[in-house]
Amino acid sequence: MKCTMYSPKRLLFTACLLAMTACLFFGCSGGGGGTPATGTLKVSLTDRFADQFAEVRITIRAIKVVPVGYDENADDDDPGLIDIPLSTEIRSFNVLDLAFVQHLLGTQVLPAGTYSQIRLILEPNADPLNPLNYVVLADDITHERIPLKTPSAQQSGLKVKGQFEVEAGAISAIALDFDPNTAIVERGNTQQNEKYILKPTGIRIVQTDPSLSGFGSISGTVSATFKDWSSATVAIKRRGAINDSAPIAVGSIFSSYTSGRWEAPFAAFVPPSTEPVYKAFISAPGFRLYSSPAVPVTQGETSSIGEVFLAPLP
Repeated sequence: MKCTMYSPKRLLFTACLLAMTACLFFGCSGGGGGTPATGTLKVSLTDRFADQFAEVRITIRAIKVVPVGYDENADDDDPGLIDIPLSTEIRSFNVLDLAFVQHLLGTQVLPAGTYSQIRLILEPNADPLNPLNYVVLADDITHERIPLKTPSAQQSGLKVKGQFEVEAGAISAIALDFDPNTAIVERGNTQQNEKYILKPTGIRIVQTDPSLSGFGSISGTVSATFKDWSSATVAIKRRGAINDSAPIAVGSIFSSYTSGRWEAPFAAFVPPSTEPVYKAFISAPGFRLYSSPAVPVTQGETSSIGEVFLAPLP
């Protein structure tokens, strides 16, 4: 039997080669054998215009994310929920100041994979005369702060549904699109401090380009009049070199029954383009895939594709 002696340098090279091969086949995250792959998630807040209000203020205490398949009704202190540390000293926002602005709330390294919910945990309105979450009506010359009623938002948090991906070894970004027109509901025949309620269905998760700074949006309303739909996925793709293959923005929307139809508005944020290069693709279980005409997008403005009527599958 012949024995072969190896130099220390060759042994080191062989060990490195074996380690690289293992990474190719099993995935590496820099944390040692058996450590799950990780990615970085950036969470931002943005807003749509609202004519009814002069100010819509929320004060955020904490942010948590829920992995897909996990109990979406889990308690706030459940160890399966992942904290996103707030990266800004500013935790109180007039969301109307964030139209076409993405304010970074937090960044965190977390296991790569799919997530299905964001929890926005708000500070309580302990003092009705000095609320931390409130609205001011646009036509109110006294600028009265009307407290926002936020059920469970101080305990389990506003549960914002919508799947998004955290890619291994990369930076992934989501924007929480706060739509005051649907997030804030006026209740009749109630006391002033119970008049407006904040609903998480008016906040949508949109997965975006992590480097997106200046942007416009594509908006519309998805409807069906003769068949119920509960959720749909909206993907914005760029025509041209990538041949509509990779979404530049993607998010989930959830329907509500209004005036004889199931409907939900959406908005997606994309870099501006003077050419009509963006198309919206909308898919919902039991319905045909919808593909919009190509549209241009101007920075700081919305390009509307109007009302999209879903066609059921045969």
